[in-house]
Amino acid sequence: MKRLWLLFSQTITVLLAAWFVVATLQPGWLHGVSFPGRTSISLVEAPTSTTTAPMPGSFAAAARKAAPAVVSINTSKAPVRDPRSDDPWFQFFFGNQGSQPQAGLGSGVIVSPEGYILTNNHVVEGADEIDVTLSDSRKARARVIGTDPDTDLAILKIELDKLPVIVLGNSDAAQVGDRVLAIGNPFGVGQTVTSGIVSALGRSQLGINTFENFIQTDAAINPGNSGGALVDANGNLLGINTAIYSRSGGSLGIGFAIPVSTAKMVLANITAHGQVTRGWIGVEPGELSPEMAETFGVKAPSGVIITGVLQNAPAARAGLRPGDVITEVAGKPVTSVAGLLSAVAALKPGEMASLRVQRGEHMLDLEVEPGVRPRPPRAPATR
Repeated sequence: MKRLWLLFSQTITVLLAAWFVVATLQPGWLHGVSFPGRTSISLVEAPTSTTTAPMPGSFAAAARKAAPAVVSINTSKAPVRDPRSDDPWFQFFFGNQGSQPQAGLGSGVIVSPEGYILTNNHVVEGADEIDVTLSDSRKARARVIGTDPDTDLAILKIELDKLPVIVLGNSDAAQVGDRVLAIGNPFGVGQTVTSGIVSALGRSQLGINTFENFIQTDAAINPGNSGGALVDANGNLLGINTAIYSRSGGSLGIGFAIPVSTAKMVLANITAHGQVTRGWIGVEPGELSPEMAETFGVKAPSGVIITGVLQNAPAARAGLRPGDVITEVAGKPVTSVAGLLSAVAALKPGEMASLRVQRGEHMLDLEVEPGVRPRPPRAPATR
Protein backbone atom coordinates (compact mmCIF):
# COMPACT_ATOMS: atom_id res chain seq x y z
CA MET A 1 0.00 0.00 0.00
CA LYS A 2 2.81 2.37 0.85
CA ARG A 3 4.44 1.65 -2.50
CA LEU A 4 1.21 2.42 -4.39
CA TRP A 5 0.80 5.74 -2.55
CA LEU A 6 4.39 6.70 -3.38
CA LEU A 7 3.82 5.87 -7.06
CA PHE A 8 0.60 7.94 -7.09
CA SER A 9 2.27 10.97 -5.53
CA GLN A 10 5.20 10.81 -7.95
CA THR A 11 2.80 10.61 -10.90
CA ILE A 12 0.85 13.68 -9.71
CA THR A 13 4.11 15.57 -9.18
CA VAL A 14 5.30 14.78 -12.73
CA LEU A 15 1.94 15.79 -14.25
CA LEU A 16 1.89 19.10 -12.36
CA ALA A 17 5.47 19.84 -13.44
CA ALA A 18 4.56 19.08 -17.07
CA TRP A 19 1.46 21.31 -16.86
CA PHE A 20 3.56 24.14 -15.43
CA VAL A 21 6.11 23.84 -18.25
CA VAL A 22 3.40 23.75 -20.95
CA ALA A 23 1.47 26.65 -19.38
CA THR A 24 4.66 28.73 -19.33
CA LEU A 25 6.10 27.91 -22.74
CA GLN A 26 3.06 26.95 -24.87
CA PRO A 27 -0.09 28.38 -23.24
CA GLY A 28 -2.00 27.98 -26.51
CA TRP A 29 -1.96 24.19 -26.04
CA LEU A 30 -4.19 24.62 -22.98
CA HIS A 31 -6.85 26.78 -24.79
CA GLY A 32 -10.30 25.65 -23.66
CA VAL A 33 -8.96 23.52 -20.76
CA SER A 34 -10.91 24.20 -17.56
CA PHE A 35 -10.12 23.34 -14.01
CA PRO A 36 -12.40 22.94 -11.06
CA GLY A 37 -12.98 26.22 -9.25
CA ARG A 38 -11.68 28.33 -12.15
CA THR A 39 -13.83 30.24 -14.67
CA SER A 40 -12.87 29.76 -18.32
CA ILE A 41 -13.46 32.61 -20.85
CA SER A 42 -12.96 32.75 -24.59
CA LEU A 43 -11.75 35.97 -26.24
CA VAL A 44 -12.36 36.78 -29.90
CA GLU A 45 -9.56 38.88 -31.38
CA ALA A 46 -9.43 40.60 -34.77
CA PRO A 47 -7.23 38.81 -37.28
CA THR A 48 -3.85 40.38 -37.80
CA SER A 49 -3.29 41.90 -41.24
CA THR A 50 -0.70 44.05 -42.95
CA THR A 51 -3.47 46.42 -44.15
CA THR A 52 -5.70 47.85 -41.43
CA ALA A 53 -9.27 48.64 -42.46
CA PRO A 54 -10.45 52.15 -41.45
CA MET A 55 -12.81 52.41 -38.51
CA PRO A 56 -16.44 53.33 -39.21
CA GLY A 57 -16.75 57.06 -39.85
CA SER A 58 -13.00 57.42 -40.39
CA PHE A 59 -11.57 60.04 -42.75
CA ALA A 60 -8.26 58.25 -43.00
CA ALA A 61 -8.62 57.84 -46.76
CA ALA A 62 -9.22 61.58 -47.26
CA ALA A 63 -6.26 62.50 -45.03
CA ARG A 64 -4.03 59.94 -46.75
CA LYS A 65 -4.98 61.36 -50.16
CA ALA A 66 -4.47 65.05 -49.35
CA ALA A 67 -1.74 65.16 -46.69
CA PRO A 68 1.28 64.39 -48.92
CA ALA A 69 0.60 67.56 -50.96
CA VAL A 70 0.54 69.84 -47.87
CA VAL A 71 3.95 71.34 -47.06
CA SER A 72 5.50 73.29 -44.21
CA ILE A 73 6.94 76.72 -44.99
CA ASN A 74 9.70 78.42 -43.00
CA THR A 75 10.65 82.00 -43.83
CA SER A 76 13.37 84.32 -42.63
CA LYS A 77 13.79 88.09 -42.88
CA ALA A 78 16.93 90.09 -42.40
CA PRO A 79 16.82 92.14 -39.18
CA VAL A 80 15.82 95.78 -39.53
CA ARG A 81 18.71 97.80 -38.14
CA ASP A 82 18.08 101.04 -36.33
CA PRO A 83 20.22 103.81 -37.84
CA ARG A 84 21.44 104.58 -34.32
CA SER A 85 22.48 100.99 -33.57
CA ASP A 86 26.20 101.81 -34.05
CA ASP A 87 26.05 104.64 -31.50
CA PRO A 88 27.78 103.47 -28.27
CA TRP A 89 25.33 105.42 -26.12
CA PHE A 90 22.37 103.83 -27.92
CA GLN A 91 23.86 100.38 -27.39
CA PHE A 92 24.54 101.18 -23.72
CA PHE A 93 20.88 102.02 -23.03
CA PHE A 94 19.05 99.74 -25.48
CA GLY A 95 21.53 96.97 -26.27
CA ASN A 96 22.14 95.48 -29.70
CA GLN A 97 18.72 95.85 -31.33
CA GLY A 98 17.56 93.71 -34.26
CA SER A 99 20.65 91.57 -34.61
CA GLN A 100 18.72 88.33 -35.11
CA PRO A 101 16.84 87.46 -38.31
CA GLN A 102 13.05 87.19 -38.03
CA ALA A 103 11.62 83.72 -38.60
CA GLY A 104 8.14 82.90 -39.85
CA LEU A 105 6.08 79.74 -40.09
CA GLY A 106 3.21 78.62 -42.31
CA SER A 107 1.90 75.95 -44.63
CA GLY A 108 1.26 75.52 -48.34
CA VAL A 109 -0.39 73.19 -50.86
CA ILE A 110 1.26 71.69 -53.96
CA VAL A 111 -1.21 72.16 -56.83
CA SER A 112 0.78 71.04 -59.87
CA PRO A 113 3.50 68.53 -60.78
CA GLU A 114 5.64 71.49 -61.95
CA GLY A 115 6.07 72.52 -58.33
CA TYR A 116 3.59 75.39 -57.94
CA ILE A 117 2.46 75.93 -54.35
CA LEU A 118 -0.52 77.91 -53.08
CA THR A 119 -0.13 79.69 -49.75
CA ASN A 120 -1.08 82.94 -48.03
CA ASN A 121 0.57 86.21 -48.97
CA HIS A 122 1.04 87.10 -45.30
CA VAL A 123 3.07 83.89 -44.82
CA VAL A 124 5.77 84.93 -47.32
CA GLU A 125 5.38 88.72 -47.44
CA GLY A 126 8.75 90.45 -47.08
CA ALA A 127 10.66 87.16 -46.67
CA ASP A 128 14.27 86.99 -47.85
CA GLU A 129 14.41 83.19 -47.81
CA ILE A 130 11.58 80.65 -48.10
CA ASP A 131 12.22 76.99 -47.31
CA VAL A 132 9.66 74.27 -48.01
CA THR A 133 9.55 70.89 -46.26
CA LEU A 134 7.47 68.08 -47.77
CA SER A 135 5.66 65.39 -45.80
CA ASP A 136 8.32 62.89 -46.94
CA SER A 137 11.00 65.12 -45.32
CA ARG A 138 12.41 66.43 -48.61
CA LYS A 139 13.37 70.11 -48.52
CA ALA A 140 13.69 72.79 -51.18
CA ARG A 141 14.24 76.52 -51.46
CA ALA A 142 11.14 78.21 -52.94
CA ARG A 143 10.86 81.35 -55.04
CA VAL A 144 7.86 83.65 -55.24
CA ILE A 145 6.12 83.60 -58.62
CA GLY A 146 3.57 86.25 -57.68
CA THR A 147 1.34 87.55 -54.90
CA ASP A 148 -2.17 88.95 -54.64
CA PRO A 149 -2.57 90.96 -51.42
CA ASP A 150 -6.24 91.68 -52.23
CA THR A 151 -7.07 88.00 -51.61
CA ASP A 152 -4.03 87.26 -49.38
CA LEU A 153 -2.78 84.55 -51.75
CA ALA A 154 0.72 83.85 -53.06
CA ILE A 155 2.17 81.40 -55.57
CA LEU A 156 5.55 79.74 -54.89
CA LYS A 157 7.57 77.31 -56.98
CA ILE A 158 10.03 74.59 -56.00
CA GLU A 159 12.25 72.44 -58.18
CA LEU A 160 11.77 68.79 -57.14
CA ASP A 161 10.78 65.61 -58.96
CA LYS A 162 7.84 63.29 -58.30
CA LEU A 163 5.83 65.80 -56.32
CA PRO A 164 2.51 64.81 -54.74
CA VAL A 165 -0.33 66.99 -56.05
CA ILE A 166 -3.65 67.73 -54.37
CA VAL A 167 -6.91 67.31 -56.28
CA LEU A 168 -8.86 70.57 -56.61
CA GLY A 169 -12.45 70.30 -55.40
CA ASN A 170 -15.56 72.40 -56.08
CA SER A 171 -16.01 75.03 -53.37
CA ASP A 172 -19.13 76.36 -55.12
CA ALA A 173 -20.88 73.07 -54.29
CA ALA A 174 -19.96 73.17 -50.58
CA GLN A 175 -22.86 73.32 -48.13
CA VAL A 176 -23.14 74.26 -44.48
CA GLY A 177 -22.75 71.07 -42.47
CA ASP A 178 -20.35 69.34 -44.87
CA ARG A 179 -17.51 67.52 -43.11
CA VAL A 180 -14.06 69.04 -43.74
CA LEU A 181 -10.45 68.46 -42.66
CA ALA A 182 -7.82 71.14 -42.01
CA ILE A 183 -4.22 70.07 -42.72
CA GLY A 184 -1.18 72.15 -41.82
CA ASN A 185 1.73 72.66 -39.46
CA PRO A 186 0.30 74.40 -36.36
CA PHE A 187 2.92 75.92 -34.03
CA GLY A 188 5.59 74.01 -35.96
CA VAL A 189 4.78 70.70 -34.23
CA GLY A 190 4.56 68.86 -37.57
CA GLN A 191 1.82 68.01 -40.03
CA THR A 192 -1.52 67.83 -38.23
CA VAL A 193 -5.02 66.91 -39.39
CA THR A 194 -8.10 68.30 -37.62
CA SER A 195 -11.75 67.79 -38.49
CA GLY A 196 -14.91 69.86 -38.40
CA ILE A 197 -17.73 71.03 -40.60
CA VAL A 198 -18.48 73.95 -42.89
CA SER A 199 -19.98 76.43 -40.43
CA ALA A 200 -20.90 79.17 -42.91
CA LEU A 201 -20.31 80.27 -46.49
CA GLY A 202 -19.66 83.66 -48.08
CA ARG A 203 -18.30 85.34 -44.95
CA SER A 204 -17.28 88.93 -45.71
CA GLN A 205 -16.75 92.32 -44.07
CA LEU A 206 -14.24 90.80 -41.67
CA GLY A 207 -11.50 93.32 -42.45
CA ILE A 208 -9.05 90.59 -43.49
CA ASN A 209 -8.84 91.08 -47.27
CA THR A 210 -10.19 93.43 -49.90
CA PHE A 211 -12.16 90.65 -51.60
CA GLU A 212 -13.70 88.42 -48.94
CA ASN A 213 -15.76 85.32 -49.60
CA PHE A 214 -14.59 83.01 -46.84
CA ILE A 215 -15.59 79.48 -45.94
CA GLN A 216 -16.02 79.38 -42.16
CA THR A 217 -15.18 76.15 -40.34
CA ASP A 218 -14.85 74.88 -36.80
CA ALA A 219 -11.94 72.57 -37.68
CA ALA A 220 -9.07 73.60 -35.41
CA ILE A 221 -6.80 76.12 -37.16
CA ASN A 222 -3.85 77.61 -35.28
CA PRO A 223 -0.79 79.76 -36.05
CA GLY A 224 1.25 77.83 -38.60
CA ASN A 225 -1.86 76.50 -40.36
CA SER A 226 -2.03 79.61 -42.58
CA GLY A 227 -1.71 78.59 -46.22
CA GLY A 228 -2.62 74.97 -45.47
CA ALA A 229 -5.42 72.91 -46.96
CA LEU A 230 -9.10 72.72 -46.12
CA VAL A 231 -10.29 69.51 -47.81
CA ASP A 232 -13.61 67.76 -48.19
CA ALA A 233 -14.48 64.23 -47.07
CA ASN A 234 -12.99 62.87 -50.30
CA GLY A 235 -9.64 64.58 -49.78
CA ASN A 236 -10.18 67.25 -52.45
CA LEU A 237 -9.07 70.85 -51.85
CA LEU A 238 -11.91 73.19 -50.84
CA GLY A 239 -9.92 76.18 -49.63
CA ILE A 240 -6.73 77.72 -48.27
CA ASN A 241 -6.80 78.21 -44.49
CA THR A 242 -6.12 81.88 -43.83
CA ALA A 243 -7.26 83.31 -40.51
CA ILE A 244 -8.96 82.60 -37.20
CA TYR A 245 -11.06 84.54 -34.76
CA SER A 246 -9.27 84.27 -31.43
CA ARG A 247 -8.76 86.22 -28.23
CA SER A 248 -5.91 84.01 -27.03
CA GLY A 249 -4.04 83.23 -30.25
CA GLY A 250 -5.33 79.66 -30.31
CA SER A 251 -8.32 78.05 -31.99
CA LEU A 252 -11.79 78.94 -30.72
CA GLY A 253 -13.58 77.01 -33.44
CA ILE A 254 -13.96 79.95 -35.85
CA GLY A 255 -11.59 79.67 -38.78
CA PHE A 256 -11.72 81.10 -42.30
CA ALA A 257 -10.51 79.65 -45.60
CA ILE A 258 -10.29 81.19 -49.07
CA PRO A 259 -12.43 79.13 -51.50
CA VAL A 260 -10.54 77.10 -54.09
CA SER A 261 -12.54 78.85 -56.83
CA THR A 262 -10.81 82.12 -55.88
CA ALA A 263 -7.46 80.38 -55.56
CA LYS A 264 -7.75 78.89 -59.07
CA MET A 265 -8.44 82.32 -60.56
CA VAL A 266 -5.43 83.83 -58.80
CA LEU A 267 -3.23 80.88 -59.79
CA ALA A 268 -4.22 81.13 -63.47
CA ASN A 269 -3.60 84.90 -63.60
CA ILE A 270 -0.26 84.83 -61.81
CA THR A 271 1.18 81.89 -63.75
CA ALA A 272 0.05 83.43 -67.07
CA HIS A 273 0.69 87.15 -66.46
CA GLY A 274 2.70 87.41 -63.25
CA GLN A 275 -0.08 89.32 -61.48
CA VAL A 276 -3.84 89.41 -61.03
CA THR A 277 -5.61 92.00 -63.20
CA ARG A 278 -9.02 93.16 -62.01
CA GLY A 279 -11.59 95.59 -63.33
CA TRP A 280 -12.15 99.01 -61.73
CA ILE A 281 -14.69 101.77 -62.34
CA GLY A 282 -13.82 104.29 -59.60
CA VAL A 283 -16.84 104.55 -57.30
CA GLU A 284 -17.44 104.70 -53.55
CA PRO A 285 -20.22 102.19 -52.81
CA GLY A 286 -22.42 101.91 -49.72
CA GLU A 287 -25.01 99.49 -48.42
CA LEU A 288 -28.55 100.48 -49.36
CA SER A 289 -30.03 101.12 -45.92
CA PRO A 290 -33.37 102.92 -45.41
CA GLU A 291 -31.46 105.92 -44.07
CA MET A 292 -29.21 106.09 -47.15
CA ALA A 293 -32.18 105.69 -49.46
CA GLU A 294 -34.01 108.55 -47.73
CA THR A 295 -30.91 110.77 -47.82
CA PHE A 296 -30.49 110.38 -51.59
CA GLY A 297 -34.21 110.15 -52.34
CA VAL A 298 -34.16 106.75 -54.02
CA LYS A 299 -36.80 104.03 -53.90
CA ALA A 300 -34.81 101.03 -55.08
CA PRO A 301 -35.74 97.84 -53.17
CA SER A 302 -32.24 96.37 -53.48
CA GLY A 303 -28.80 97.11 -54.90
CA VAL A 304 -25.74 99.14 -53.92
CA ILE A 305 -25.91 102.90 -53.57
CA ILE A 306 -23.09 105.04 -54.96
CA THR A 307 -22.00 107.72 -52.49
CA GLY A 308 -19.13 109.07 -54.58
CA VAL A 309 -17.67 108.94 -58.09
CA LEU A 310 -14.01 109.71 -58.81
CA GLN A 311 -13.38 112.39 -61.40
CA ASN A 312 -12.35 111.11 -64.85
CA ALA A 313 -12.81 107.52 -63.64
CA PRO A 314 -14.59 104.99 -65.91
CA ALA A 315 -17.83 105.37 -63.90
CA ALA A 316 -17.79 109.16 -64.30
CA ARG A 317 -17.23 108.85 -68.05
CA ALA A 318 -20.15 106.42 -68.24
CA GLY A 319 -22.46 108.96 -66.57
CA LEU A 320 -22.78 107.41 -63.11
CA ARG A 321 -23.67 109.89 -60.34
CA PRO A 322 -23.74 109.90 -56.53
CA GLY A 323 -27.12 108.63 -55.38
CA ASP A 324 -27.44 106.11 -58.21
CA VAL A 325 -28.19 102.54 -57.17
CA ILE A 326 -26.42 99.78 -59.12
CA THR A 327 -28.64 96.72 -59.31
CA GLU A 328 -26.80 94.69 -61.98
CA VAL A 329 -23.26 94.40 -63.34
CA ALA A 330 -22.87 92.65 -66.71
CA GLY A 331 -26.32 91.11 -66.28
CA LYS A 332 -25.68 89.73 -62.78
CA PRO A 333 -27.65 91.13 -59.80
CA VAL A 334 -25.69 92.77 -56.98
CA THR A 335 -27.14 93.25 -53.51
CA SER A 336 -24.12 94.14 -51.35
CA VAL A 337 -20.92 96.16 -51.46
CA ALA A 338 -18.86 92.96 -51.41
CA GLY A 339 -20.90 91.60 -54.31
CA LEU A 340 -20.38 94.80 -56.30
CA LEU A 341 -16.61 94.77 -55.69
CA SER A 342 -16.37 91.16 -56.82
CA ALA A 343 -18.56 91.73 -59.89
CA VAL A 344 -16.57 94.78 -61.01
CA ALA A 345 -13.26 93.03 -60.31
CA ALA A 346 -14.34 90.20 -62.60
CA LEU A 347 -14.77 92.62 -65.54
CA LYS A 348 -12.02 92.59 -68.13
CA PRO A 349 -10.27 95.98 -68.36
CA GLY A 350 -10.80 97.67 -71.73
CA GLU A 351 -13.94 95.71 -72.62
CA MET A 352 -17.32 97.47 -72.41
CA ALA A 353 -19.71 96.21 -69.75
CA SER A 354 -23.29 97.10 -68.87
CA LEU A 355 -24.52 98.57 -65.59
CA ARG A 356 -28.17 98.48 -64.59
CA VAL A 357 -28.81 101.61 -62.50
CA GLN A 358 -31.83 103.05 -60.73
CA ARG A 359 -31.80 106.86 -60.53
CA GLY A 360 -34.75 108.16 -58.56
CA GLU A 361 -37.75 106.38 -60.06
CA HIS A 362 -36.10 105.61 -63.42
CA MET A 363 -34.08 102.57 -64.52
CA LEU A 364 -31.03 103.27 -66.71
CA ASP A 365 -28.65 101.07 -68.67
CA LEU A 366 -25.13 102.52 -68.78
CA GLU A 367 -22.10 101.25 -70.69
CA VAL A 368 -18.79 101.48 -68.86
CA GLU A 369 -15.25 100.66 -69.97
CA PRO A 370 -13.47 99.30 -66.86
CA GLY A 371 -9.89 100.24 -66.10
CA VAL A 372 -7.26 98.27 -64.22
CA ARG A 373 -7.74 98.21 -60.47
CA PRO A 374 -4.80 100.00 -58.83
CA ARG A 375 -2.78 98.10 -56.24
CA PRO A 376 -2.41 100.29 -53.15
CA PRO A 377 0.64 99.81 -50.91
CA ARG A 378 -0.10 97.35 -48.16
CA ALA A 379 1.45 97.04 -44.71
CA PRO A 380 2.53 93.56 -43.56
CA ALA A 381 -0.38 91.70 -42.02
CA THR A 382 -0.26 89.95 -38.67
CA ARG A 383 -2.56 87.05 -37.99
